[in-house]
Amino acid sequence: MPSPSDEPSSRAAGAFTTGCVLVLVLLADVFAGLLVLIVLAVRGLGRMDAGAGQPPSGPPPMDWTPVLGWGVLGVAAGVTGLLFLRGGSRGIGALQLAVGVVLVGAAMSAWP
Repeated sequence: MPSPSDEPSSRAAGAFTTGCVLVLVLLADVFAGLLVLIVLAVRGLGRMDAGAGQPPSGPPPMDWTPVLGWGVLGVAAGVTGLLFLRGGSRGIGALQLAVGVVLVGAAMSAWP
């Protein structure tokens, strides 16, 4: 039978581990968001120089990069939110789900 003095230290270690996992997952979401923003910015800069001296010959082809980028990021944020909710972090989980909904909305607005 464990002594009463062992319980608080194991609870503190579990809280520390949970906190570290939360920080790592949130950092991964931030880096994924930055990656999507960089890819979209580079694609936009590439389009500015693409047809500088040529007359338009019809409608431009559909670019699925914004739709896929925001959609994947929104799904990842939603899954992260569900994992947080399942793990007991209700505030962070609800915030992640809200961010996921906003990102999926951005994907839907970029849809043709």
